[in-house]
Amino acid sequence: MAVLKRSILALLIIGLMLAATGVQAERVKDIASVSGVRVNQLVGYGLVVGLKGTGDRTSQAPFTTQSLKNMLRELGVQIPEGVDPQLQNVAAVMVTSQLKPFAKTGQQIDVTVSSIANADSLRGGKLVMTPLKGADGDVYAVAQGDLVVGGFDAEGSDGSRITVNVPSVGRIPNGATVEQEVPSDFQDSRGITLDLNRPDFTTAARVAEAVNSAMGAGTAKPLDARSIQVEAPEEASARVAFMAELERLKVDPGKAAARVIINSRTGTVVIGRSVRVDPAAVSHGKLVVEISEQTEVSQPEALSQGETAAAPQSEVNVTEGEGRMFKFGPGVDLDTIVSAVNDVGAAPSDLVAILQALDRVGALKAELVVI
Repeated sequence: MAVLKRSILALLIIGLMLAATGVQAERVKDIASVSGVRVNQLVGYGLVVGLKGTGDRTSQAPFTTQSLKNMLRELGVQIPEGVDPQLQNVAAVMVTSQLKPFAKTGQQIDVTVSSIANADSLRGGKLVMTPLKGADGDVYAVAQGDLVVGGFDAEGSDGSRITVNVPSVGRIPNGATVEQEVPSDFQDSRGITLDLNRPDFTTAARVAEAVNSAMGAGTAKPLDARSIQVEAPEEASARVAFMAELERLKVDPGKAAARVIINSRTGTVVIGRSVRVDPAAVSHGKLVVEISEQTEVSQPEALSQGETAAAPQSEVNVTEGEGRMFKFGPGVDLDTIVSAVNDVGAAPSDLVAILQALDRVGALKAELVVI
């Protein structure tokens, strides 16, 4: 509890120090992205071969055997009907990847390979050529290569077993080659739209103001709390230069909404810099209930043919801990709240109770979020 208490109070002090520095200008690149310029998810189904007896148990994963037969048939090898290869060096896997914006044909991207059956480990395996499809069903990349597995699994003859990390998942750096580019209207559209990472009307207005000041009046206009429409050159090289200049513009983002977040599982409390409270007084004390049990033994008299009996005796003591009174004046900020809690040596649970009490009486001028 003492370690947790120090950790939580340290986090609150760090939050106070960050709040004291005030809002600093940020680049447009760091607070917004270009609409339509995004990552696309790819997925495919394939086989990993070359495993050392740690692959799928085909009797329990018939689709692995079916996939292997289909692949061999495409390569000109026909396995007779009714014959089960009973291989343990093959595993059925799902292959996933992300196609970054403006990825070009021939570029290489990383892939993640995950077992979908009962393979014990993919260590030492090799992914056979696997097409990767997008949400539209088209093939955008093809993956193949040796797996890098960070975990391992070991088992003794007596049934003892140890597993480190997850041996049934691996990665192939640069394991897929892009075969098709994702269409983008970045060069075709007359203008571009900036989407803020955090919706805020104030920030949207300030971004538009900064763009108009640097690029000329009427260049940008805010559409809502997230989007700002910007007129951009139509010629490709001019548009790239325009975007490079636009991303470097500095903007003072609007202050975040007043919010207090409490993690009920870990006791972590995060208080935003805009949190204020109305005049209020909170008394917080502790009630300690201690139950002790003792067993008394009753011995029968001599020659009475009685039996020894155990009689449990319980004792309950209730003590009230030292009470604490917190008094806050109008407009109290984060600094005062943290100082009041630290001055009396309160625990994180005390701070949570205080904040919840302030919220219950309407004195906490912030959104209280419990996760």
